[in-house]
Order: sequence, then C-alpha cells, then structure tokens
Amino acid sequence: MGPVPTNEPRAKKKPQVTASPERRRELLDTAAEVFAAQGYNATTVRKIADAAGMLAGSLYYHFDSKESMLDEILTAFLTELWQGYDTVLAAGLGPRETIEALVTESFREIDRHRAAVAIYQKESRHLRAQPRFHYLSDSQQKFEKAWLGTLERGVAARVFRADLDIRLTYRFVRDTVWVAASWYRPGGQHSPEEIARQYLSMVLDGIAVRT
Repeated sequence: MGPVPTNEPRAKKKPQVTASPERRRELLDTAAEVFAAQGYNATTVRKIADAAGMLAGSLYYHFDSKESMLDEILTAFLTELWQGYDTVLAAGLGPRETIEALVTESFREIDRHRAAVAIYQKESRHLRAQPRFHYLSDSQQKFEKAWLGTLERGVAARVFRADLDIRLTYRFVRDTVWVAASWYRPGGQHSPEEIARQYLSMVLDGIAVRT
C-alpha cells in the first residue's frame, strides 16, 4: 500500500545556510578572539554571536557547537604550523640553521594565528584528554621529537655545547617563543621575522658583550 493521502501541510525543513569561506573565516576569527580572552569553558555561543554581531540562533546555522568552532580553529592552526615545520625539517639544514628556521616559522604562525596559539597554550592540556582533541597529543609528541632531535643533533655535531641540558633547553625555547602570543599584535613595530632574529641572537649568542 502507498502512503495515505492527508490534507495536513508537510513540515518545512529548516533551511540550511552555508556561509562563504570568507564569512566562515571571519566567524572563526571572532570565536578565536573570544576563546583566547575569556577561556573556552567561560565562552558561550551567545558571547561569540554577540562579538560577531549576530543572534546565537543564527550562529548555529553555520556551526553545531562551540566545540566544533574550537576544533576548526586549532586544526587550521596546527595544519599550517606543520606544513611550515615539515618543510624546514625536510630541507637538510644544519642543526643551528634548523633551529633558526623553526623559531622564525613559529613567530610567523603567531603572526597569522595569535588567538589560536593563545588558546592552544591555555587549553590544550585538558582538551587533549577528550577523544575529539586527541590530535593535540599527537602534535605535541611530534613537536617535541622535532625540537629535541635537532638539539641532540647539534650537540653531536659540536654546534651546540656538550654540557647542554637538552630537555631543559627545549622547554626554555618552546615556552619563550610561544608566550609571545600573549603580547604580540600583528602590524606592530616589528615583523615576525625581526622578532625571530632578535630572539635567536639572544638565545644562540647571549646578551652579554663578547670580549
């Protein structure tokens, strides 16, 4: 038997609204700034919508949850970061040149994704315990391997001091680079390349006058 005819009106499907790539990027950039300023747990979809100048219900047309927004923000940042890092690591550079290139690429990523870096710094420890964000743990392990391996290679090649505490050096370099996301503002007095150059000069050559 076929369907029974009815005079009742059919329920209308909720229209699907697809934002242009540019608008989607704008919304994610706004969400990233709110997450970075207020913290992930304290941020609501309504707060993001208010910052974007729209109703919370309208935001749900584009993203099903704030978790989805955060996922896209962090994935975009890490994808671009590893594209740059993998290019450096595959270039066959010496240990010092590799460190210089990794630091420079890191400051470029802070310039491009300052809010995402700030979120990663604040939130990744508890986020990576969630299955959806397990890739944060994978990225952290890959990051550590790249930096520690380069430092170890430098010590073995006598480019870096033999008495260097590799893990302590890695933590110092990592933390002092990425903390820049808390104060760096794109379009400021110094380019990311200039900040990297100054930073590398202090880390690799020290700040005392050489005699």
